[in-house]
Amino acid sequence: MHPILACMKNKYLSYIKDVRRYSKRTCAIYKEVLDDFVQFCEGSEDFGTTLNVNGIRAYEVYLMDTRKLSPRTVMQHLSVLSGFCRFLVRQGVLGSNPVHLVKRPKLDKRLPLFYKDKSMESYFEGTKGDPEFGSYEQKLHRLIISMLASCGLRRSELISLNVGSVDFSRSVLRVTGKGDKMREIPIIPSLCEEISLYLDAVSSLTDDAYEPSSPLLRTPKGARLYPVFVDRVVKQELAAVPGITVRRSPHVLRHTLATELLADGADLNSIKELLGHSSLAATQVYTHNTVERLQSVYKNAHPRAKNGGKNGD
Repeated sequence: MHPILACMKNKYLSYIKDVRRYSKRTCAIYKEVLDDFVQFCEGSEDFGTTLNVNGIRAYEVYLMDTRKLSPRTVMQHLSVLSGFCRFLVRQGVLGSNPVHLVKRPKLDKRLPLFYKDKSMESYFEGTKGDPEFGSYEQKLHRLIISMLASCGLRRSELISLNVGSVDFSRSVLRVTGKGDKMREIPIIPSLCEEISLYLDAVSSLTDDAYEPSSPLLRTPKGARLYPVFVDRVVKQELAAVPGITVRRSPHVLRHTLATELLADGADLNSIKELLGHSSLAATQVYTHNTVERLQSVYKNAHPRAKNGGKNGD
């Protein structure tokens, strides 16, 4: 394989990390995809025959027929390659982006999953108890669910929160999202109180519980949370909640908040700012769930819909 491909791959990975400031997880995904593509190209002596329309098509067929990857995963690979090729065009290595001419696999329409508000009410009612009592783990687990459900945080954003991220005087949470973009999220009084009581519990574990640079949420051993820990807590806490039959994950809690806000009349721009989306396109997907709800209400309540849409009684 022409050595320039491997060289430019490393330059691109440095670019998205240091200049574009992509998250660690995103950089890891890009590296995995590009490593896979470079390995696929092993044996090719000509750089031009690797990154052209035929080369990209061959890779797409390999992913679908040999690797048996889903259309959505193949799309992710092509998206990463498209970004890489755009970078190569700007560097003068390629004349154009060949990925633009490759037909993408057809994706099934997938709406965001969400939990019904009754299910979440059931969880919070069932775990309420006396906030001053209970074990440290109980306080931590409930607070993880509370912050994900009330603030619409990404898992990585939850993990990266520090004590100084909470402004109790203004009742806001300062969150650093994708691309190191900072946003402020309002937090309700009950959540402020829950955070405060949790920090009191942390003070029994460590001397730096209230240091602004200290992690806000900590494992029982005092370390900052990590992805698998958060995933495990969400699955465990929501396992027995009535009505929750879809995947139990931090991201579904984020989707749930967005769906409920939209159903309650919040405008898309406000939801976009709350979730830290870079464009309205990412936020508009939640309107599909709202339309489905509206159609259900219409069919059940509208007089004409009840009799099949016929005029008259």
